Amino acid sequence: MNDNQLLRYSRHILLDEIGIEGQQRLLDAHALVIGAGGLGSPAAYYLASGGIGTITLVDNDTVDLTNLQRQILHTTERIGQPKAQSGKQTLAQINPEVNVVALAERVDDERLSELVRQASVVLDCTDNFATRHAINRACMAHRVPLVSGAAIRFDGQISVFDPRRDDAPCYACLFPPDQQFEEVLCSTMGVFAPLVGIIGTMQAAEALKLVAGIGESLAGRLLLLDARSMEWTSIRIARNSDCLVCGSHSAHDR
Repeated sequence: MNDNQLLRYSRHILLDEIGIEGQQRLLDAHALVIGAGGLGSPAAYYLASGGIGTITLVDNDTVDLTNLQRQILHTTERIGQPKAQSGKQTLAQINPEVNVVALAERVDDERLSELVRQASVVLDCTDNFATRHAINRACMAHRVPLVSGAAIRFDGQISVFDPRRDDAPCYACLFPPDQQFEEVLCSTMGVFAPLVGIIGTMQAAEALKLVAGIGESLAGRLLLLDARSMEWTSIRIARNSDCLVCGSHSAHDR
């Protein structure tokens, strides 16, 4: 760590739980952020400002006027630009020392596997079950911790799925892939702007904690937020031995 980095990250270094060694772990880490929208924007902001050395930002969409109510990585001048590239531009202004890899592409299972394998931590900032399940499968296969967030209307949720822990559940334990869940999109249902900021920022916090090796993660817990009343509900979630992804008869355990 050079003198400039010691100064930039001094408020982290002052924390006994982080210190120079913890900050160095952040600088050496690689975070994969899938989705550069409402959740990915604040998550990427704090990963970059906090000193994650490499951030891969994946999003195949372009900036639209309707995004700007909540997707703070982007600006009016960048309408029509790829979100991944717009996000890279913003993060470079926050912290030019961070290596940001912008991927304006829709990733299939094979590509996801390749990207997850290179990451220290994965942040799922997407908005549909199919992609979330694909990300979960890749994280479980490569034993990379996953920080998952979701937000719609005034309701948000966040959890951590850490395959490095034998007792920790995965996303599929909570939402089995063989069950039908109603897809709700903010384009039709709406979303309260600060809600994605709250959940996305918490995703960054969980990712930084996992990388630095501090505190207790949300593995095994699901936090639900009702932003209308600002009430949090914490639910314990257990690993499902019959889970199709992480259970004893799952494909990657055979």
